[in-house]
Amino acid sequence: MDRIELQPDLSLSRIVYGMWRLSEDTDTSPAHVQAKIEACLEQGITTMDQADIYGGYMAEEVMGAGLTPEIKDRIEVVTKCDIVAPAGRYADAPVKYYDTGRAHVLASVDHSLRLMGIDKIDLLLIHRPDPLMDHHETGAALDEVVASGKVRAVGVSNFKLHDWTLLQSAMKTKLVTNQIELSLGAHQGFTNGDVAYLQERGIPPMAWSPLGGGALMTADNDLGRALDRVAKADGVDRAAVATAWLLAHPARIMPVMGSNTISRIKGFSDALDVDMTRARWFELYTAALGDEVP
Repeated sequence: MDRIELQPDLSLSRIVYGMWRLSEDTDTSPAHVQAKIEACLEQGITTMDQADIYGGYMAEEVMGAGLTPEIKDRIEVVTKCDIVAPAGRYADAPVKYYDTGRAHVLASVDHSLRLMGIDKIDLLLIHRPDPLMDHHETGAALDEVVASGKVRAVGVSNFKLHDWTLLQSAMKTKLVTNQIELSLGAHQGFTNGDVAYLQERGIPPMAWSPLGGGALMTADNDLGRALDRVAKADGVDRAAVATAWLLAHPARIMPVMGSNTISRIKGFSDALDVDMTRARWFELYTAALGDEVP
């Protein structure tokens, strides 16, 4: 599997395993977690995507319990912070809010390291734009966690262009990615500047919910039928086609694929077998738009 270099000392697998539902599985045993990660590693998927809030602040700990020393040496860990919701260790929070203050960022990093039992986070993302963000404070905090050796690289998630430039303006460390929603069901990023901004700067985006939260797998419409036509022709399923559609883009998008079913995890790399020609790309895009391009 191809790898995407974010900076000289860090590359990620082109397809990323998203662990937002990890703690929701009926089996959260270390052995089952290991089996999921091994299913990824067998395909060359080495990057595991987490966030402190996943599973009500439980998913990182579930993952950590399943990480053996050998597995730790073979994976890259991505996690996120800044969302405070009334759950888990923040059960007393009066309302859901964002905290990009220095104290919260530093505490979140320490929590994540401890819960996952790792020495370094490969990539830390600010999870959501914070309308109350002091960019000087947040930028300095991100520089600090990198300088401390606790974090290898930093980026953001769900940021718009102006959010990105504001934060980057107060940092010495370069932001290396923006994890945004991208799929055939949420394709606005290809025309509203989200992808173009990153592509112009050679910054590879990460794509969350690349299957539209599962909606693309059950869609009974023109898009669903278009997915089925390509899937049948190439001997794969809809998920592989929808993922290949993102992989074909020159911005070097990294889809974050999530599932608790090992058989589906083993099929993530089927996307690499799809012949995503330009005509096929636009056939799917046209079906997603509901009309031909202008």
